[in-house]
Amino acid sequence: MTKAEKVQFVIDTLETLYPEIPIPLDHKDPYTLLIAVLLSAQCTDVRVNLTTPHLFAKADNPYDMIKLSIDEIADIIRPCGLAPMKSKGIHGLSQILIDKHNGIVPANFEDLEELPAVGHKTASVVLAQAFDIPTFPVDTHIHRLMYRWNLTNGKNVEQTEKDAKRIFPMETWNRLHLQMIWYGREYSPARGWDLEKDIITKTIGRKSVLNEYNKKALK
Repeated sequence: MTKAEKVQFVIDTLETLYPEIPIPLDHKDPYTLLIAVLLSAQCTDVRVNLTTPHLFAKADNPYDMIKLSIDEIADIIRPCGLAPMKSKGIHGLSQILIDKHNGIVPANFEDLEELPAVGHKTASVVLAQAFDIPTFPVDTHIHRLMYRWNLTNGKNVEQTEKDAKRIFPMETWNRLHLQMIWYGREYSPARGWDLEKDIITKTIGRKSVLNEYNKKALK
């Protein structure tokens, strides 16, 4: 297969498997999505979705959020981990949204990345899922898949994101990054990986990755 054929194979396979794409994090608007994505750092989406209803019952907008103390926020979000840092970020960004943006989540990288505890990936997810602006958020699943599929040599998510944006058509980015997350979880996980079920890696995978897998399978 040529590189272009491999890219099309990925797109076609993921579209077949995930014609309807569930959004991993429960939210109702850009603000609640922003908070959910922030909470998802080093935490599972399942845990975030169990925690956010308790937080949003008290505050689902920046004006109500700043009425809570940082400690009150931390107590609610503790199951998601990193509560001291995340609670400061949530309280701080809520205040900035009020002071600088009339309580509205901005729809651009520059303003989003100026918010406390909001990095490039968080901003990318918000722009893609809340505003339908083409981005390609790269998490650990996508980073792993892009390497296994020999579509990047990236040693970090920044390089992998650049490669993904270069090889996949822009109009596919927002669907594709979600499809890849689900595929990575279901068919190509870091642990408990069964290559027979992982049709994409089995078909176009990096030779060194396939050889390593087969060596371990023979032991």
